[in-house]
Amino acid sequence: MKTSDFTTSILADQTQREVFDAVSNPQIWWPGDIAGSPEKINDEFTYRYKDIHYSKQKLVEMVPDQKVVWLVTESQLNFTADASEWTGTKIIFEISKEGSKTRLNFTHQGLSPEIECFDACSGAWSQIIQQSLFSLITTGKVEQLNLT
Repeated sequence: MKTSDFTTSILADQTQREVFDAVSNPQIWWPGDIAGSPEKINDEFTYRYKDIHYSKQKLVEMVPDQKVVWLVTESQLNFTADASEWTGTKIIFEISKEGSKTRLNFTHQGLSPEIECFDACSGAWSQIIQQSLFSLITTGKVEQLNLT
């Protein structure tokens, strides 16, 4: 069965370096509690949002100003029958120049319509990337989100 991974993108006036720097600091733009920081390959950090979501990410690929990839090594989604739906998925940020602007393509590889959390998780990712991260990139401030 072919899956279609969740993707979204944003376009900003900032440089690829500014977008990369923002992406590399999820503790600023990803609403919830983050322990650890993905600064170099194999660094791990955990994410927790209330009692709804826990996951551990490992930085598995990084190309400065171009790409960041996190592998989800553990997950506990407390609103799905299979609480580990995110385990083994990848969260990918690809940064490129588009004319005078910078494009950020976001893909959650493995988050597809076939899994239970797709609607809730894709909706949350859309808000997080298009509002919170976009606001950080373009204004230096994060728009507060309520994901529940």
